[in-house]
Amino acid sequence: MEPRSGCPINAAVEVLGDRWSLLVLRDVIFGDRRYFRALLTGSLEGIASNILADRLVRLVEAGILTRGTAVRGQRARYSLTEAGIQTLPIIYALGNWGLDWRQGSAELRVRQEVMRAEGAGFVEELMDELRVRHLGATSKAHDGPGAFERLNAAYAAAAAEQGDAK
Repeated sequence: MEPRSGCPINAAVEVLGDRWSLLVLRDVIFGDRRYFRALLTGSLEGIASNILADRLVRLVEAGILTRGTAVRGQRARYSLTEAGIQTLPIIYALGNWGLDWRQGSAELRVRQEVMRAEGAGFVEELMDELRVRHLGATSKAHDGPGAFERLNAAYAAAAAEQGDAK
């Protein structure tokens, strides 16, 4: 994909700047949704199947995702590339802006709040875990639960709290 200009911001926006691409990446990263059906049915925003198919093709063409070969009886699995993993700080920055300037439910804001509280080291830890999941990298040893495990626990606790409040 050749960008319309040599501007690096333009080049990034041409790949990531539409509404759906970042949401697909969010779902791959935080929801570990790596198959078309999981991305389609798990979309909180209700992405249409033709839009999802188009965005997956565009993200693969841009080198953000890879698409595994679907053999008979199996579905193609999408994986992040290193370029895809490097979108996490962008998504993190957008999420911080959203925390400050937009409304949302406590349940859906909690992951971003945890990431903000934990800071840049936590984002790096998440990226390392993504490299293990998507690139087959060797896991870095650390004490206690991993970053995604902590995020998911915070989300589950907030969801339970929302359920109790209803």
